[in-house]
This record gives sequence, structure tokens and C-alpha cells, in this order.
Amino acid sequence: MAVKRAGQIVLFRFPQTDLVVGKTRPALLLAPLPSGYDDWLVCMISTQTQQTVLGIDEAISITDSDFSQSGLKTDSIVRLPRLAVVSDSIFLGTIGEISDERLENLKNKLAHWIKTS
Repeated sequence: MAVKRAGQIVLFRFPQTDLVVGKTRPALLLAPLPSGYDDWLVCMISTQTQQTVLGIDEAISITDSDFSQSGLKTDSIVRLPRLAVVSDSIFLGTIGEISDERLENLKNKLAHWIKTS
């Protein structure tokens, strides 16, 4: 697989909180870990927009300027609190990416959420 970078959207089997392997879904690459192992901090992306948690999740709509480059098929939400650290060896592929501006906003929102929780 090609070189990864923060802001890309990948597919993989996102684990459930009880560590049961979940279904294949998109996830956003937030940052590589400084471990030297190609591990990534990722967050889940879901089409279940009715489950949006106000103040932390972020909607990606088909009308957004960066939607077409995302590779997503329909309105979705970036579930920032649904984090995982995973090896890039389990990614099934890259489908797209979000804008640099959206990525920066999401990282700031995540940092603020952690600081104020």
C-alpha cells in the first residue's frame, strides 16, 4: 500500500469496544504514532448520522467542498471519540482524504475535548 498521511480515509475492520472484530468501515488517519512501527491513531467514520454526538462528532455532507475527494458514498460523521491505534498492515486500502483545513479542525476539536473532559 502507498505511503500513508494524516487526513486519508482508509478501510479496515474497526474493532468494537469489547475487542470483537467489527465490520469493514472507513476510518480517518489522525496521526502516525512515534513508535517506529507504522502504527496510526485513527477514528471511525459512520453513516449513522442520527447518532451524532454534538460538540465532538463532525458531519461530512455531500454538499461539503471536500466530500468528493473523501471517497465516501453518502453523508457521514467522523466519530472523534471512537479512537483506535492500529498497524497500517491491517488497512484494506485508501479511499480518499479530507481537506487539510478539516483535519486541522478535527485535531483541535479532539485536543479540546481531551483537555476539558
